Amino acid sequence: MCRWPLLLLWGLLPRAAAGGSGWPFPHRTLLDSEGKYWLSWGPRGGRLAFRLEVRTAGYVGFGFSSTGAMAAADIVVGGVARGRPYLQDYFTNANRELRKDAQQDYHLEYAMENSTHTVIEFTRELHTCDINDKSISESTVRVIWAYHHEDVGEAGPKYHESNRGTKSLRLLNPEKTSMLSTAIPYFDLVNQDVSIPNKGTTYWCQMFKIPMLQEKHHVIKVEPVIQKGHESLVHHILLYQCSSNFSDSVLDDGHECYHPNMPDAFLTCETVIFAWAIGGEGFSYPPHVGLSLGTPLDPHYVLLEVHYDNPTYKEGLIDNSGLRLFYTADIRKYDAGVIEAGLWVSLFHTIPPGLPDFRSEGHCTLECLEEALEAEKPSGIHVFAVLLHAHLAGRGIRLRHFRKGEEMRLLAYDDDFDFNFQEFQYLKEEQTILPGDNLITECRYNTKDRARMTWGGLSTRNEMCLSYLLYYPRINLTRCASIPDIMEQLQFIGVKEIYRPVTTWPFIIKSPKQYRNLSFMDAMNKFKWTKKEGLAFNKLVLSLPVNVRCSKTDNAEWSIQGMTALPPNIERPYQAEPLVCGASSTSLRGNVCLELLLSFVVLGSSLSTRSLWP
Repeated sequence: MCRWPLLLLWGLLPRAAAGGSGWPFPHRTLLDSEGKYWLSWGPRGGRLAFRLEVRTAGYVGFGFSSTGAMAAADIVVGGVARGRPYLQDYFTNANRELRKDAQQDYHLEYAMENSTHTVIEFTRELHTCDINDKSISESTVRVIWAYHHEDVGEAGPKYHESNRGTKSLRLLNPEKTSMLSTAIPYFDLVNQDVSIPNKGTTYWCQMFKIPMLQEKHHVIKVEPVIQKGHESLVHHILLYQCSSNFSDSVLDDGHECYHPNMPDAFLTCETVIFAWAIGGEGFSYPPHVGLSLGTPLDPHYVLLEVHYDNPTYKEGLIDNSGLRLFYTADIRKYDAGVIEAGLWVSLFHTIPPGLPDFRSEGHCTLECLEEALEAEKPSGIHVFAVLLHAHLAGRGIRLRHFRKGEEMRLLAYDDDFDFNFQEFQYLKEEQTILPGDNLITECRYNTKDRARMTWGGLSTRNEMCLSYLLYYPRINLTRCASIPDIMEQLQFIGVKEIYRPVTTWPFIIKSPKQYRNLSFMDAMNKFKWTKKEGLAFNKLVLSLPVNVRCSKTDNAEWSIQGMTALPPNIERPYQAEPLVCGASSTSLRGNVCLELLLSFVVLGSSLSTRSLWP
């Protein structure tokens, strides 16, 4: 609801001796790298309240920007000049020119200044109905900040020079109510002196043994341990549960993941038990839920997978990053589990170049959830947090939830996805998933700046479309994902036949002549993609039947797997036409779907099935 601005007299503000307005601010973060600019925030009725604590005796600037830059930004500037507080609503145009806003939507609540710091508290509506303001939603918000040693003069704020920056946050995250004792025990799972290769993408795997516990415990908080200066190098960390049938010899030096020579023991590590991504902070489990340790079903050995992103190919980098797990013998009511949903990582996830908006969908099918939940927990599971994950081309992700063909409340969404800020979103209210429900992870991409195809894959220049669901009680389901049929994608660009049997990867095109002896990747890059062709291809891909995975903890599959048509009663821009693998007699189809999958099992036998083969 939009309201007219209210007037507030500065003389009615609480005195500086009180140290603030007295209202609580449940969220707090440091915005700069030198400890000079702190932001606190929290709800205040239907508004959002902010507190800025900055080491300056001049003005303080704060705002919102779609890109994190100054252009087309929503800005507020305040301070205390000659004992009188001030706060002014500004905006910038596309040329970064600063202008006072005719509609003043920021309301000063408190201000003070001493010899070293300026403190300002103010509120604003989430949606102001002002075309110069940015709305605040549950999606990622890029805040911008600046300060100067002088106050605002008659000519307006002076240029802040290098005292500026940006940070992505979720301002509407629910409050974290659980407070940990400073004496709570913890253990670290941290890499030791890993030499990072001078290449763009490295996945490093290291196995660890969980500390021996004589009785059941619960992990109640997980924090990233990122080596100082490596905040942009460590892109994400996954923690997997491994088989328990090992000796400690598997704890030797780590190895590059997804490599033909990596240890066989790594292949048993299939169940994700925690995920962290760049920009995220520590995660605390709800008071009634914990990650179980110390029982036969719990992990004895775990695999730490760290994705290093080194786009400038720096040499000589040595890293010691990982995770810190806090645990307690004070057992909580429920054991937590993690389900990976979305598109399983594969070259069959294809995105044409030059498109401002391309959509991919990964399906956790009703058949998978029906079978697994009926066998494990017919009353359903309860989701309490979700991490949405994509790479550089990602612009938005939504986790949609359906029951009997009707769409439920979104489980999670981020319509302003930031590759450099990915963390678990706490749900405001836990959401129950029942047998027969289905989930769609929907991702939007922008490839306008790319001249070649973007493929599903491990590099940050490749793409992913994944949701990690934290839920309770734990069941024997770790992955519920899909990938669209590749053969009809190739049919779109005119491919008629491939060489069979499939003995190479990527497989080779036989006809027509213009694609002969090209890999399917080269053929799709050779195709002349226009915006019109890209939109038509997107329409096709969203209607294709999909291969599905419905995986248990030990990497076995529930019986629901293989090719399935998408449900026709799910509303989407493009309706699916039921199609069964092997139903067509064209040279492209036959049983090629099954043949390809079986071939990849053989060709990829030395690689983990976690991410690579379709």
